[in-house]
Amino acid sequence: MSVPIRRLVVALTLCCALVAGVTACSSTQSKSTDTGLAAVPVAATPSPSTSAEKQKFAKTRFVANASLAAGATYQWIVKPWKAGKFKKGAHGRRLALIKAALAGTFAYNRLQAAKKNAQGDPLLAKAVAPLSSGIDALKGLPSKLRKGDGNAASSFNDVINNVKEAGKSAGAPVTNQVPKASQLTH
Repeated sequence: MSVPIRRLVVALTLCCALVAGVTACSSTQSKSTDTGLAAVPVAATPSPSTSAEKQKFAKTRFVANASLAAGATYQWIVKPWKAGKFKKGAHGRRLALIKAALAGTFAYNRLQAAKKNAQGDPLLAKAVAPLSSGIDALKGLPSKLRKGDGNAASSFNDVINNVKEAGKSAGAPVTNQVPKASQLTH
């Protein structure tokens, strides 16, 4: 029975790697020789080279975070609210409220991240600064949604629309990007 050459090459490579690893990890010390070469320090972490790159990345992150917040708000808060799913006695109310609470928490988290990203771009920072109090006010809205407060869905929608307008005025248009349901729980 012949063994294919590919298997032999893989086996030989693994054996050589194991022997080299054992040799490198052995506890005996060998005599070192000085080659006269000096070690050159390496930078610990790479960073963007210009402030323009930092601003570009901040704007991109802002758009991504705000888009996810807008998509989650529209998909799991605004649409069910308009369909009347939050009203007492509505079919599927409990599931709609659970999804809305998760989406509200997710949207709040992403809006906080977007607000932090906006600070990296001067134009975005000026546009988003007046919205900080509105974004902070969203923290308690998931519990209001669970209690059946219809104005909570309207508040989410208003804040999202204000963030979209602020992004648009700063050259960072925000569109709805619906996250997967699994993203809401992570």
